[in-house]
Amino acid sequence: MDAQGRGRADNIDPADQWVLNPNTGEYELRLTPSAPQSSPQSSVPGPRRPAPSRPAAGGTREAAGQETANREVPGQRRRRAEPEPPAGRRSRRPVKKKSKAKKALLWTGGSMAFVLVAVSAAGYLYIKHLNDNITSVSDDGASTGGFSKDKAINLLIIGTDKRTGAGNEGYGDTGSVGHADTNILLHISKDRSNATALSIPRDLIVDVPDCPTEQSDGSQKVIAGTTDVRFNTSLGQDGRTASCTVRTVTELTGIQPDNFMVADFNAVKTLTDAVGGVEVCLAKDIDDKQSHLKLSKGTHNISGETALAFVRTRHSVGFGGDLSRIQLQQQFLSALMRKLSSNSTLSSPSKLLKLAEVGTKALTVDSKLDSIGKLKDLGLELGKLNPKNLTFTTIPVLDNPAETVKATVVLNESKAPAVFQAIKEDVSFTAVKKKQAKASKDAAAARLKGTKSAASEVRVRILNGGAPAGSAQETLSWLQNDKGVTKSENAGNAPAELSKTTLEYAPDQADQARELASLMGLSGSAMKPGKSVTNSQGLPAITLTLGKDFQGAGVSLTTPTKAPDVDSKTTADKVTCAK
Repeated sequence: MDAQGRGRADNIDPADQWVLNPNTGEYELRLTPSAPQSSPQSSVPGPRRPAPSRPAAGGTREAAGQETANREVPGQRRRRAEPEPPAGRRSRRPVKKKSKAKKALLWTGGSMAFVLVAVSAAGYLYIKHLNDNITSVSDDGASTGGFSKDKAINLLIIGTDKRTGAGNEGYGDTGSVGHADTNILLHISKDRSNATALSIPRDLIVDVPDCPTEQSDGSQKVIAGTTDVRFNTSLGQDGRTASCTVRTVTELTGIQPDNFMVADFNAVKTLTDAVGGVEVCLAKDIDDKQSHLKLSKGTHNISGETALAFVRTRHSVGFGGDLSRIQLQQQFLSALMRKLSSNSTLSSPSKLLKLAEVGTKALTVDSKLDSIGKLKDLGLELGKLNPKNLTFTTIPVLDNPAETVKATVVLNESKAPAVFQAIKEDVSFTAVKKKQAKASKDAAAARLKGTKSAASEVRVRILNGGAPAGSAQETLSWLQNDKGVTKSENAGNAPAELSKTTLEYAPDQADQARELASLMGLSGSAMKPGKSVTNSQGLPAITLTLGKDFQGAGVSLTTPTKAPDVDSKTTADKVTCAK
């Protein structure tokens, strides 16, 4: 994507169009970038000289607003409404200044997740214009259909190695169509108290599934999958689009992204320029001829070409591989987020407007996230995050044992599944103090304490309440054949789907429930004291309903209480120095 080749047809900086009138405390439209600031105005809206019309790329822009001159104020006569401006000209009502608290909520939200989300959420100041800036592509049914405000959010962020744009000839592969070079699966918890940014190495060996893909003429084509290839070939190779990268992530992690965003080299340059650079730290001098990065030991404020060189370098840091570069990229993103949420950015209307303009031009989003309104909603959800609870980490991997000269990596099967499970279970990778009533927590724990009956005395009905088809029968066979719960039966499908597995029982069946909970690996919160039901033989029984969290017979359903071990992690609020 050429981030510099889209947008408005003129060169007027949008930030120069609005100024703060110190007499009214409101932002007002400046008619031309060089025009002097208007004289103090009354707080009563009146007729204003319309600004010259300018064609927008892709068509004529609708009038941004309509002046109203008939507001009644004590001591003044009601004014007659002025006629609309003649065709070809427009006028606009000044935008009221937001309170600092509301502004911080919106802007901090985006920056805590990822810069592209932040600057896009800002764009509601230029809704129609910025909508025109955004490029979207079909998700081809690979995502969940879009994030929800009442659920955890999984956002896939893809940085490509495409050279589009002036000055990028020295980066990436010549003629690259844009591969999945930098990949982050961003998980935002359901309660918005924490987030995890999970980096996926581009050289990780994976299986790429078949990818139904929408073509330019609107037709559908299934691009055949392949096995044992680098992750970065899930985009660009053989005509694959970002939706294929989404399918590959789902296949790899078991986590289906809700939405995706794609940016190329230009995004790093233009965004860092817009905020006036970001501060990074080096533990040693770096002179990398391949990435063109030359910086001395210590802290530096970088932007533009230097920022791009920083996130592209790898030969002069760590072990000189892609994993070392990932740590640089995580440090860079943390620094950029801190800059975006700083007072110097939040209190500067000109910077905010430039970020909105640059950010929307730098983005390609999926078809479920293709408007400023949707991006703003996403940014507001992210605004509830605290940077100290945003963790950057990387999928646990090992050097590929099939290679003599190590060039690729494979999944660390002893660590990676626990990381994926923790994200699916919405477990924070930082210590977050949850606001949970102590009485409720103690009551759930107490349900597991007490005597347990013998497995042969447990009488249970098993229902499928959202688990994969056949799960009830699978669990029945496992309980009867492996655990001795012979008084069990498959009761079919539950009346409604559940997100979590539950075990309901009457007070006099608590000992049976505790035994079954122990066998199933259920937590106290999954146990639901209630009433007894009768089984097919008319005898009292407890009820086990398998929810969407069911992973298979014998797999514990106890939610992890802490994050699993990972090779490295850092949080967005900390400054680290690259070694």
